[in-house]
Amino acid sequence: MTTTAPTPTRIGPSTFVWGERTFVMGILNVTPDSFSGDGLLRRGDTVAAVVEQARRMVDQGADILDLGGESTRPGHAPVDAAEEIGRVMPALKAVREAVPGVPLSIDTTKVAVAEAALTAGAHLLNDIWGVGPDPAMAELAASAGVPLLVMHNRVEPRYDDVVREVVDDLRAALDRAERAGVAPADLIIDPGIGFGKTADHNVTLLRHLDELVHLDRPILLGTSRKSTIGRILDLPAEQRLEGTLATTALGIAKGVDIVRVHDVQANVRAARVTDAIVRGRWRSEPEGGTT
Repeated sequence: MTTTAPTPTRIGPSTFVWGERTFVMGILNVTPDSFSGDGLLRRGDTVAAVVEQARRMVDQGADILDLGGESTRPGHAPVDAAEEIGRVMPALKAVREAVPGVPLSIDTTKVAVAEAALTAGAHLLNDIWGVGPDPAMAELAASAGVPLLVMHNRVEPRYDDVVREVVDDLRAALDRAERAGVAPADLIIDPGIGFGKTADHNVTLLRHLDELVHLDRPILLGTSRKSTIGRILDLPAEQRLEGTLATTALGIAKGVDIVRVHDVQANVRAARVTDAIVRGRWRSEPEGGTT
């Protein structure tokens, strides 16, 4: 695929030059009820466990860490802002101290939580209702001068043309964010696989991810361990790694810039091989070397 790469984006301590390689975002679920079973409060795990996982992900090649304190799985128990802040802030501060050179993202829909996270050291706002009409999160990103990850979502999975409507909804959301003052280079898009979509919608959208490239923004793909993979393979969340890796490789081939994953090491390796083929990120051995 030959396209012009989006303008580089500064996220905290790092500048992300899009198109050169695929970046990997590691998921840190500071919750008791993550759909994937990795919620770090599920067994009473402590902040030390969050830090240990963060360090492990960075050692395995994670470029960004995404912390969230409220599950977004179907049927999850909502929490108020105070509880979410109580879950996430100690972990975020500890992770910031442990891996100071790594950009940190806060996964939240609540402006109060996002404000607290920015104060604690977060560098990126990840809003799963990025296409919603409320401009408050975009206004916060603009006033703080931080990037905003705009994800597609709907209350009901009803579409006449899921690909066209997702693209149109994201385009409108980008326009609203820019009107709120967010710089174009600070906007990242996410098609929202598994959010407000049926399994059929998800598969169709994955097949046509390259349509999002026309929005001229870096694209994040979050398919890790999701139920659509489980439907295809008839496997539980903890056995969906190979399916996730397939979507990582296919997503990169379609123009994805970031993959948001639970299993960092395997996805880093899959991305490295895919980048070698798709992006030409390949340095062969000198003559006489092995193959």
